[in-house]
Amino acid sequence: MRPLRFSINVTLDGCYDHTVGIADADLHRNAMEYIAGCDALLLGRVTYGMMEGAWRLPPSGIWPSWMEPWMHPFAKTMHEAKKYVVSNTLKEVDWNSEIVGGDLVQFVKQLKQQPGKGIGVGGVHLAQALTELDLIDEYQIVVHPRIVGRGPTLFAGMSKMVDLKLVGREEFSSGAVAMRYEVKR
Repeated sequence: MRPLRFSINVTLDGCYDHTVGIADADLHRNAMEYIAGCDALLLGRVTYGMMEGAWRLPPSGIWPSWMEPWMHPFAKTMHEAKKYVVSNTLKEVDWNSEIVGGDLVQFVKQLKQQPGKGIGVGGVHLAQALTELDLIDEYQIVVHPRIVGRGPTLFAGMSKMVDLKLVGREEFSSGAVAMRYEVKR
C-alpha cells in the first residue's frame, strides 16, 4: 500500500504563507526529493494553479530568467510529476493532470492500494480534510527560522489531535529544519 504524504513549509509560528519561507538550494533540493519519491501528487485547486504558474515549463522549453539554476531540478520534477487535482470548479486541466471527480475518500483509498512509492498531497485545506478523514500517513513539516506574526496557520480548527512519530530530520544551511513524521496508528 502506498503512503499518502503531506509536505509543507511553515514559519516558527506556524504561518504557511509561501512568500515568507526561505527559498534556497537546500529547500528546493528537499522538495524535489519529496516529489521524486512520490508516484503522483494530489493537489488542491489553488495549489495546482500556483504550482502551474511557477513551475510549468514554458512552450519555448527554456526556464524563465528569474529562475535560479539550482531551482531547475525542482522545476523539472514538478513539471513532469503526475498530478490529480481536487476541484469542484475546474472543468479541465492539462500539465500531466486529471481532475478528481466523485467520492474523494474512495479515490484516495484506491490510489493508496496501488503499488508504488507514495502519493504527495499539496494544499493546506486538502491536507486538513484528509487529516480529518485519517487518510494521511506521513507528514513533512519544514520549519523556517522566522516569526511573522500574521497569516494563516497550519491545521487551525482541527477537530481532533493526531499523534505522530518522528522518523527523520534534516537541517538546512538557512536554519530551516525538515521533520518527517509518521502517524501513530
